[in-house]
Amino acid sequence: MPTETFEFQVEARQLLQLMIHSVYSNKDVFLRELISNASDALDKLRLAVLRDESLDADASDLHIELEADQEARTLTVRDNGIGMSYDEVTRLIGTIANSGTAAFLQELKEAKDTAGADGLIGQFGVGFYSSFMVADEVTLVTRRAGERQGTRWTSRGEGTYTLETVDDAPQGTAVTLHLKPADPENQLHDYTAPWTIREIVKRYSDFITWPVRLLPAGTATSDAATDEETAAGEPETLNSMKALWARSRDEVSDDEYHELYKHISHDWRDPLETIRLQAEGTFEYQALLFVPSHAPHDLFTQGYRHGLQLYVKRVFIMDDCAELLPSYLRFVKGVVDAQDLSLNVSREILQQDRHIRMMQRRLTKKVLSTVKDMMNTDQERYRAFWREFGAVLKEGLVTDPDNRDALLAVSSFASTRDAEEPTTLAQYAERMPESQTDIYYMTGDSRQAIENSPHMEAFRAKGIEVLLLTDPVDEVWAETVGEYEGRKLRSLAKGDIDLGTESTDGEEGKDSGKDGQNEEYAGLLGWMTERLGEEVKEVRLSSRLTVSPACVVSDTDDMTPALEAMYRAMGQEVPAVKRILELNPEHPLVKGLNRAYAQDGDRTELADTAELLHTLAVLAEGGRPKEPSKFVRLVADRLERTL
Repeated sequence: MPTETFEFQVEARQLLQLMIHSVYSNKDVFLRELISNASDALDKLRLAVLRDESLDADASDLHIELEADQEARTLTVRDNGIGMSYDEVTRLIGTIANSGTAAFLQELKEAKDTAGADGLIGQFGVGFYSSFMVADEVTLVTRRAGERQGTRWTSRGEGTYTLETVDDAPQGTAVTLHLKPADPENQLHDYTAPWTIREIVKRYSDFITWPVRLLPAGTATSDAATDEETAAGEPETLNSMKALWARSRDEVSDDEYHELYKHISHDWRDPLETIRLQAEGTFEYQALLFVPSHAPHDLFTQGYRHGLQLYVKRVFIMDDCAELLPSYLRFVKGVVDAQDLSLNVSREILQQDRHIRMMQRRLTKKVLSTVKDMMNTDQERYRAFWREFGAVLKEGLVTDPDNRDALLAVSSFASTRDAEEPTTLAQYAERMPESQTDIYYMTGDSRQAIENSPHMEAFRAKGIEVLLLTDPVDEVWAETVGEYEGRKLRSLAKGDIDLGTESTDGEEGKDSGKDGQNEEYAGLLGWMTERLGEEVKEVRLSSRLTVSPACVVSDTDDMTPALEAMYRAMGQEVPAVKRILELNPEHPLVKGLNRAYAQDGDRTELADTAELLHTLAVLAEGGRPKEPSKFVRLVADRLERTL
């Protein structure tokens, strides 16, 4: 058959122009596209041979070859797979009507940015045309397995293409690119350079099932050729073909898993845990995840790059697919290999893809169940995990209500019960006496700071267990969660806490005469509330103090100072909240202050004493005086009088 020239469809010409002017931000992906197509062709041939034993096809050494000619500036990607007939070339390559081109171009007009266009290219499966990003001319020679005649397709991407039959075409498909001049400034590399080819194949196609072989530029023919030169003339296999996630557990050693983890994470240490997952059914994918043994130093920085490596049929798609796991599992490393995603799926599409959301739910549950198993079977490894990642995992208590129960089940907290042994909420609840109805906690910068807080005094005296929460996120999740199995989570620094009926022996507390004390101190409390009105919402007697004269607490529904500071650090304006000043009616200083007030003399100095008492309470919880210089002057004045 003579050579025939055809015109591309109008839509196809527009698409080609789009590719020539490089809609892809990364031009290296053209090689990924061609290798992926070749791998599919090899898969199809293997299946065809199994189904039809009479098929006249050679399936003895299925592989992909790359041949670069630096002088001619050509790169050929060749496979010995299923190949295409003349009609198939016409239907699949000559025109792209079956790729939904019209719909593609319509959506492309609506895409407002290059990233959106990039995703649409992949969505409509026109990766072959990415060759025109790097080539002035593309020639495709193919012969379908079992047929005698081949087909040659040639185009410069300028509106026409030629088709002709060839008699000497080998089985399979060869795509030859006549490359544009290298232009590093525009990310157009020299794709005839062996090191460039090796790097691209290693990055994108390392786990392809079939060997990807780079043919030598030339073979030594001199009589003096050494063994090394002869070896240099052998094809070089560029990919490892070791998709560990596709092999059964008993075929892979721990060392192999650890090496893959180190390759992915750039961590020199072995992982703490390896997690395998294989999902079958309507949507198939495989996952191999790793929990590091140590948290990266930048885990909580804004620019921390996280996410799993995403593959589609062993073809590398992206390095940090954050959509596959929630943010609070951002420390998990690994790979996910899906069977039914588009090869060029973009981040914009990932955010909307129901399969991605389905994978995220399944992967999240798998990680949390693995942590739960670790907690039940190996406490030492669990403690190592929680020490490194507990703070970030607790973010999920705020952001992921669907998995909140699972997260609470694997969370543990420091407690006043044991200085070394953390406790779970379930264990805390089991130890609660019958008279105790709430789970108590206290937040602070450190265990020592919390234990020395005035808020802890009555709880320590009565032997009531308190959770000691020292991570910044604790302020937020404890407020958000609110309760555990019907028991309220109560902050020691919020609201009015009455411990009269709570003690570890379960005995009912005796009436401490609180009503009588309120009456006795009513005048002082009212006067101090008015006097300190700019600083406090209320002054009242406390049931949580046994040693300190005073403490400040937040009202039940008010924001704590730590939470205020956190929001302000994030750039959010929050109104200042007045605190409540609580006085210890049994403390000599408070008793003396009440007597002085009752004498109804000059209250100027009494006002200074009230202000000092409030500032001391603020300092005791780790706060700062509103007017440090005034505070220093008042203290210095009092000290002078003692000399």
